[in-house]
Amino acid sequence: MRRFRFAVAALALSVLATACSSGGSSAGGVTTITLEGPNQWTSSGSTFGPAWEDLISRFEKANPKIKVKTVVLPLSQFNQTISTQLAAATAPELVFNQASYKPYMVHSLESDLKKPNPYVSGNKRWIDLFNPKFYGLTKATSIDAEGHVDFVPFNLVAVGLFYNKTAFAKAGVQAPLTTFSSLLNACDKLKSAGYTPFGMDDSDIGLGWTMNAIFNMLMNKHYKEMNVYDAAGKSGTNPQLTPKDWAKAVLTKHITPKTPEVAESLRLYKQFFDSCATKNWSGITGTSGAMVNIKDFASGNAAMTWGTDYAPAALPSVSFKYASMPFPNITKQSTPLSTNAPAQFGVSTGGTSYMIPAKVSGDKLKAAIKFLQWMSVGSNLQPWLNGTGAIPAVQAAKAPPATAGFTAGSWGEAMTIGGMPGGPPGTTTVSLFDGFLLGSKSLSAEQSYLASMWQKGMTQAVKDNNWGNESWAKNAK
Repeated sequence: MRRFRFAVAALALSVLATACSSGGSSAGGVTTITLEGPNQWTSSGSTFGPAWEDLISRFEKANPKIKVKTVVLPLSQFNQTISTQLAAATAPELVFNQASYKPYMVHSLESDLKKPNPYVSGNKRWIDLFNPKFYGLTKATSIDAEGHVDFVPFNLVAVGLFYNKTAFAKAGVQAPLTTFSSLLNACDKLKSAGYTPFGMDDSDIGLGWTMNAIFNMLMNKHYKEMNVYDAAGKSGTNPQLTPKDWAKAVLTKHITPKTPEVAESLRLYKQFFDSCATKNWSGITGTSGAMVNIKDFASGNAAMTWGTDYAPAALPSVSFKYASMPFPNITKQSTPLSTNAPAQFGVSTGGTSYMIPAKVSGDKLKAAIKFLQWMSVGSNLQPWLNGTGAIPAVQAAKAPPATAGFTAGSWGEAMTIGGMPGGPPGTTTVSLFDGFLLGSKSLSAEQSYLASMWQKGMTQAVKDNNWGNESWAKNAK
């Protein structure tokens, strides 16, 4: 699954006090450290919210010799701000890890992660507190370009469906919905009860997540035959199809938009939009990366929508109870092309994760590591998780009820196929599918359009990744 990232824009707040990175303690033997990152939870420019403030207060009470200052960066500017500070060695003690940086700019944490966490009695290795499915010393998603682990995740990123419990009860719909056919039936009942079944807007995420979920299930039968390269691009296999696997399959015409499972994915995709999605979705501007059509869901008009575990923090005042579930499975009841492969999406560490700049030393380095260690203890994290909906990266904490469905069963496992290929860089998901979903393009026209876009996209991928010497790339037309 791709890392959940925020937009980047112009430089701001480029330099904090250089003293933040130095060693030593302040007066009275109290060490002050600064944590700097974007607000992923609320729209405030000064705080990450009450749950975070409570967490910091509890940390400082447990560690009276350490004070933690939180600096909130604008979502549109955090990348350039932190990247500039890391390059200039002026970054504070703890910075959000989804910034551009070179490995030498930050501390490698492997040696610390192999030592006991002092906040957990009997622990022999700090790393053992984490869920090894998502974070580890050798896990590809945990290491940098030089093979080092240089961040600690406070939570995980997960995606799934939110549903309005009141709406479901009123419409006589039982949750969770486990099959695609039951989803379509539920949409009919919800419409009859006066609800928009599924909130959708013009953002790429709603269209993309829906297609990815459907496509991954129907294309499952092609996984083994397409899986010919490892993560490094060499002959071998990988748990998920790689971009190189897809480039070969597309450019050799092994997979085309007319492949039966691709065509069926498109048919079910449109069926979902016709039966469930907000009727004027293309005219609704997406305003949140945490939830699709957040306005209609929060108002109670939409009974379901896509969202992430960041969404509950944006829905503190809704008048109804809600819960979460995976996207339902596509079975033979919906299409004879189903292999009964389960719905998958995956959970990743690309959430709230922090690292320590290389220049930090002395008491400030020790304090920063202590904070990361304290944030790896389940009982310390649980109140914050409950207050935000965040899903834990450590094994001793539990996902809150509002988002627990995002990690349920196979849905929490990474996709094997991934999403449908797109076009060349800059192509949006909306531009690929809006004509087809809105009815201005026939299935045949959509397939022709996608064939052209796939060809352009994969040809560019060959060029960008220097795959031109591969026999299939040389011979592809």
